[in-house]
Amino acid sequence: QVRLVESGGGSVQAGGSLRLSCAASEYTNCMAWFRQAPAKEREGVAAFRADGHTIYADSVKGRFTISNDNSKNTLYLRMNSLKPVDAAMYYCATQPELWGGCVPNVTVVSYWGKGTQVTVSS
Repeated sequence: QVRLVESGGGSVQAGGSLRLSCAASEYTNCMAWFRQAPAKEREGVAAFRADGHTIYADSVKGRFTISNDNSKNTLYLRMNSLKPVDAAMYYCATQPELWGGCVPNVTVVSYWGKGTQVTVSS
């Protein structure tokens, strides 16, 4: 079983930045960030494949950057220019690659972290 521990969430004003971290107990080929706002479905934010390939949801392209430190088995999500709509619980997850590659897909996640809260005030 892969253990995932997120950290780095907090409260910022609109336009601010945060960096989320996800410490994994072991290496995984495809890892992703998801988020869930109150009364909304959980949605994929970004994914990172071990070869460096990344993919982003349209809503965060150009503002968020996903990266990985293999030496620490840690996944990061740098979030810039935060907006109130970005406020949510953010989850780290591992998942298998699908036929389309390493793309965030909530229905195939293997393991979830417990999440870290991001609040953005206007």
